[in-house]
Order: sequence, then structure tokens, then C-alpha cells
Amino acid sequence: MSRIAYVNGAYVPHRAASVHIEDRGYQFADGVYEVVLVAGGRMIDTALHLARLARSLAEIRIPPPLCERALRLVLAEVARRNHVEEGLLYLQVTRGVARREHPFPKVPVRPALVVTARRGPGLPRDLARWAARAITAPDERWARCDIKTIGLLPNVLAKEAAVRRGAVEAILLARDGMVTEGASTNVWMVDAEGVLRTRRLGPEILPGCTRAALLEILAEAGLRFEERAVSAAELAAAREIFLTSATSYVRPIVEVDGAPVADGQVGPVARRLFDLFGAHVRGQR
Repeated sequence: MSRIAYVNGAYVPHRAASVHIEDRGYQFADGVYEVVLVAGGRMIDTALHLARLARSLAEIRIPPPLCERALRLVLAEVARRNHVEEGLLYLQVTRGVARREHPFPKVPVRPALVVTARRGPGLPRDLARWAARAITAPDERWARCDIKTIGLLPNVLAKEAAVRRGAVEAILLARDGMVTEGASTNVWMVDAEGVLRTRRLGPEILPGCTRAALLEILAEAGLRFEERAVSAAELAAAREIFLTSATSYVRPIVEVDGAPVADGQVGPVARRLFDLFGAHVRGQR
């Protein structure tokens, strides 16, 4: 079955999809993106993703390519045409096609919108097998990581460094030695006192949609947590570490830089939050 992409108003075969060579996304990484989880044929946390998309567009002054209702319809149609019941939707908006000059085009151009879909395995069934290893790496990204920009080269290099060392993620450390986030995830830990912690939102990290959904779940479940930065030393002494994102769900980290996290096993907090988030994904809460 041929995959189908949406490109600037048309549904086309994925293999034939293309954008102009002077699209500013290609020339300057002048654009933003979102990744939406599809589970059981439902788009998960769509409102959160589209709100973040609108914020990212506003921050770099790109007008929305479609109204929210129309964009929801496009996302649903791309999922339908690709028969994706479990998987991901990727949407990217760039400033559009214009002569290659650094300033914004003097005459505004139409933003470019691309949406693709791919199937995935769905929510992991075995949390112990889903657990993974991570490394730490210096955070070399730009100063506005709260914008979900397509300019991801530092993230790519950090992720490649992790893969080369047999890990799934690079946990990024700022110059002050504090954890910011993962190369493509938000980072959580249970500290030595048993308190669940994750960094407070700010320009240093992306406001993750899975993070937001999980914080709401935590509040409803009455679990104790703090939005506070974590040092590299505190990370090394953590009882538990886990990652969140649309593609990671709640993913336990049992080893960092070759050293086990606590006893090297999936901890009780990660297990409970994985179950609670799984219920959220399945529409059971």
C-alpha cells in the first residue's frame, strides 16, 4: 500500500511528495513541527499539540497555514488514508518559498504545510523491555528551546552520540551542570527523598504535551511532585529516572553513562505512571 502525504493543499503519494528548493525550511530551518500520537484510531492530546503549534508559529511570526478545525480534518484524513490505527502523525509548517535572503520575505508568502503518517507498534506491553539506557551530554542548543523548531542539528548530534554508545537518549546538561531535557524527550526523576521532579517550563526546555498530560494525571492521582531543576549529581543519585514524549510514552531509564540507576530495575513510580498514562492513551480516564 502506498503511503499518502499532504503537501500544501494536496494529498499525494509519499514517494512523489516534494517541496520547493527555496522553501525556507530547507534553506534556513525557518519552521516548526509537531508529532501527534495515534492510538486505537484516536489522535492523542490533539488540543495540546495544536496549542503548542500555534504558540511556536506566533513566536517566530509565521501565520497559521489553516484554521484549527481545518488542520484537525487534514490530520484525520492523512491518518485515514494511511490506515494508521497505531502510529504517528508528523506536521511541519515553514515560512514558505521565497528568494534566499535571511530577512523575512518583503512580500509575505504562503506558509508551507506538510503532514505525513506512519504506523507504529503502539503502547509497549512489557515495561521492563521498554526500559532503556541513556547518556549525558552538553546542551549545545539555541536559547529558545521552548519553540518546537525544525532546527534540530544539536539534538541530532546528541542522539547519535547516544546511539553510538548503545543508549536511546542523551540527557542534556546546561553549562551550570543542571539537567535541561533529553535530545527528544522531557526528563523526570525520583530523588533521594522520594520526590518526583521535573524541570519547570522556560526557554531551556520544550513544553512537552505528554509532560502536560502527565502533570494533570499526577494532580488527579494525588502524587507528590515538584517542578524544579535537577543537577547532574542529583541525577546520578536518583531512585528512578524516566522520559516522556509522544513517542516515548513513559520510558524508564535504568542506566546512565554506564552506571545503573538505583538497582538497575524499573521503579514503582515509573510503573504506576506508565499504567496511568496508558489508561489516558486508551481513553479509559
